Amino acid sequence: MKYRVLGRTGVKVHPICLGTMNFGGRTNPEESAAILDAYLTAGGNFIDTANVYNDGKSESIVGDFLKGAGKRDKVVLSTKVHGKRSDHVNDAGNHRWHIVREVEHSLKRLRTDRIDLYHIHRPDADTPIDQTLRALDDLVRQGKVLYLASSTFPAWELAEAHFVAKELGTARFDVEQPPLNIIDRRTEAEVLPFCRRYNVATITWAPLARGRLSGKYTRGGHTFPEGSWYKTMGKSDFPTSQWPVMEGIDRLADAHGCSSSQFAIAWCLHVPGVTCPIIGPRTVEQANDNIAAAEISLSPDEMKAVDDLNPPGQLCRDPHLGPVPR
Repeated sequence: MKYRVLGRTGVKVHPICLGTMNFGGRTNPEESAAILDAYLTAGGNFIDTANVYNDGKSESIVGDFLKGAGKRDKVVLSTKVHGKRSDHVNDAGNHRWHIVREVEHSLKRLRTDRIDLYHIHRPDADTPIDQTLRALDDLVRQGKVLYLASSTFPAWELAEAHFVAKELGTARFDVEQPPLNIIDRRTEAEVLPFCRRYNVATITWAPLARGRLSGKYTRGGHTFPEGSWYKTMGKSDFPTSQWPVMEGIDRLADAHGCSSSQFAIAWCLHVPGVTCPIIGPRTVEQANDNIAAAEISLSPDEMKAVDDLNPPGQLCRDPHLGPVPR
């Protein structure tokens, strides 16, 4: 396995990051443990969770498994802070009051003495970034957090955080976690160029666009299978413009000899500036399929064929809706 360097941290990680958003929710603890075992057995060493995933259950499942298996020091462990955690007015956001409390809760659930990569899950318009960075820097100095990260920050807020950290002399965001998939390529316009320029690693989420690029919808004749995210969430349909893209990926995957999901994840690995895509399997079968994408190499012609389906920097949506707001 060829591991990838996580930006300027120097830490080496598996090219596929295991996301655990389903753990403790749509995936029960037993299946979650089996997925974790399958990932580690395949050489995986990069696990991502968050304090809000199923009200902390995801962190607890990950922590219990790593502790029980004696694998805590074999993985790079990532979690997040930002989301609302109770009815208390201040129990959310990116201010010091919330961060210093939530890091302790996450450490307890994860059954560890440190968080390797701590994300600010979303921007917070009410909290100046200098306050957030100073609070996070204190956690780094205390040894509770090793590296800092952001998630789903627009390019201008990444730039602001970068230069404020430089001015203050605090730890900086070494990793950004943006959305990216063949249907939604907007991150390629500004976020990825910024990250390449300033050596910020990227671990991109939703590589399968909530399953739209997995083949489960198109190969079933435009149906919504039981157990799928869209069926569970009661969604009715996708924009009509996306069906040709989804079906096009099925054809490219068939020609390559892999599953649609493997093709879509492998594509992410070939996008300049992407360090690792994050998979979010619900079952062991899905996990094994997704992990195998790390071994798939796409040709320049295949990458161009994807561009023909949906160009770089674009969200595939119905033309009558007009330009995508930025």
